[in-house]
Amino acid sequence: MPDPKAFVAGHPIAHSRSPMIHGYWLARYGIAGVYEKVDVPPAEFPGFLRGLARGGYVGGNVTIPHKEVAFRLVDALSSRAQRLQAVNTVWLEDGVLHGDNTDVTGFVASLDAALGSRWEERLRCALVLGAGGAGRAVVAGLLDRGLERVIVAARDVDKATPILAFAPTRTTAIPIGDIDRALARADLVVNTTPLGMTGKPPLEIDLAPLPEHAAVADIVYAPLETDLLRDARARGLAAVDGLGMLLHQAAPGFERWFGVRPEVTPELRALVEADLERAAR
Repeated sequence: MPDPKAFVAGHPIAHSRSPMIHGYWLARYGIAGVYEKVDVPPAEFPGFLRGLARGGYVGGNVTIPHKEVAFRLVDALSSRAQRLQAVNTVWLEDGVLHGDNTDVTGFVASLDAALGSRWEERLRCALVLGAGGAGRAVVAGLLDRGLERVIVAARDVDKATPILAFAPTRTTAIPIGDIDRALARADLVVNTTPLGMTGKPPLEIDLAPLPEHAAVADIVYAPLETDLLRDARARGLAAVDGLGMLLHQAAPGFERWFGVRPEVTPELRALVEADLERAAR
């Protein structure tokens, strides 16, 4: 049998660090496999996804802008993917194309690693910026962990309606322009928008109203330290970068494709951090 082959598909995809992550795990566990990135324009994505077996793939990751399309195309959905209506991990099993969403557990695992155990007992109210696919995953993870209140700030409040359905009594949507008042009662702020990412406009937000015990997370990982996180650290607040989510969401897929549950190690994090720093120079 040929070595198992997996992929990450997106458009654009040159920036992706997923091949570095999975390549590290393949080497560490002595697995003869391949993981590659594939630039797939939207018009070509349905044909690509339906032709995985012909391409020799056992599965792969799906990233922007294909997650919602993958949700509609796969044969079998996990309960998480059904809930979020987005798929970021696919695999073939007996000819059936399965889809899951590992962003939920990936984000929560990144908070566990950065903030320590039982952080949810200290941070009871979260303000989530953005109502896109990443925002849905973050809100779902926070609600699953038991937070009392999640406030979703969006440019288009109507876009947050599907998120509020996760837990109508524990979620609220506000216009992005009204976040100042929400900050004063938030224990955790999470940016799920692309603002602050390399090549994107900055995220303009004043963290002054946040309480002293609050934490700030940004799912952006390029740059690793966004202006939002820099401002949080300047205030003495706990800051969680986006690399942890990237690393932890990757582990379940690797296990599906290559048969080993990988560990997110300090060595792997340092490897990706160094690459991000080189790219930023």
